[in-house]
Amino acid sequence: MIDVTLENFETEVIAASMTLPVLVDFWAPWCGPCKVIGPLLEKLEAEYAGRFKLVKIDSDQEQQLAGAFGIRSIPTCILLMNGQPVDGFMGALPEGKIKEFLDKHVPAAGPEEEEEEIEEPAQDMSPDAQLERLQHDVATDPADDEARFGYVKALLLAGRVDDAKVAFAPVIAKTALVRRFDSLQRLMDALDFAHGAGDAAKAQADADARIAANKRDFDARFAKARLLMASQRWTDAMDELLEILMRDKAWNDDLARKTYIAILDVIEPPKQKVADGQIPPDDPTVATYRRRLSSVVLS
Repeated sequence: MIDVTLENFETEVIAASMTLPVLVDFWAPWCGPCKVIGPLLEKLEAEYAGRFKLVKIDSDQEQQLAGAFGIRSIPTCILLMNGQPVDGFMGALPEGKIKEFLDKHVPAAGPEEEEEEIEEPAQDMSPDAQLERLQHDVATDPADDEARFGYVKALLLAGRVDDAKVAFAPVIAKTALVRRFDSLQRLMDALDFAHGAGDAAKAQADADARIAANKRDFDARFAKARLLMASQRWTDAMDELLEILMRDKAWNDDLARKTYIAILDVIEPPKQKVADGQIPPDDPTVATYRRRLSSVVLS
């Protein structure tokens, strides 16, 4: 268990959640139920033997962090994975209910020796071979969301938008529930937007002219970001979205932040298997832009 402040939040929560689930316990010294659930969470962290990380945030001392997570009452627990909140609960739940909550997200216990059969890393294969493998994985197990995400993403990046939409159709209803499917949808929307704009260079020049006339023309900035996404200029697109976020974090129902996260999901390479006890390194571009987003959102 680690006490987290604004100074170590990026390292102990955001960065840590890239490799294992992080459970954030918002509490306060005067809170009676907090004193009940706190020791229980510490006990479960020990029982789960490294399958999740527990951190505690004093909501009185760290009001900026509590505000960023929209904390209204304590205790409140938020689970983060891959840098984003995925689930949570409020109140001092009994141990059995907390275990049910954890078991929905935390990796299963037990050795995973099957991973000894190391497969050839997908990014070391040719694009055609990658697509063939991903297509096979989806056909073998249509319910495998991870495989479908990888397959649809590969089709989109290869410019096969129509094929991607066909492959995406069976899970389109899950976009509100699965963040990475929502990210794929946002990329497809950007591609459709760019196609409808016609001459991409002229459309971007028009957006630039509007931005030069009014730096708070967020519609123009967002249009430019989508054009950049469609041409796979990922960091340029995120820079434009950051310009919106620095001026209005909640613009258009949080649209800039959600689109920024979609780009991170799309550009993040699949995690490589590593030797036991080692942590796979983060992609440097993804790690940098996650930090930039955190610094803007929490400022």
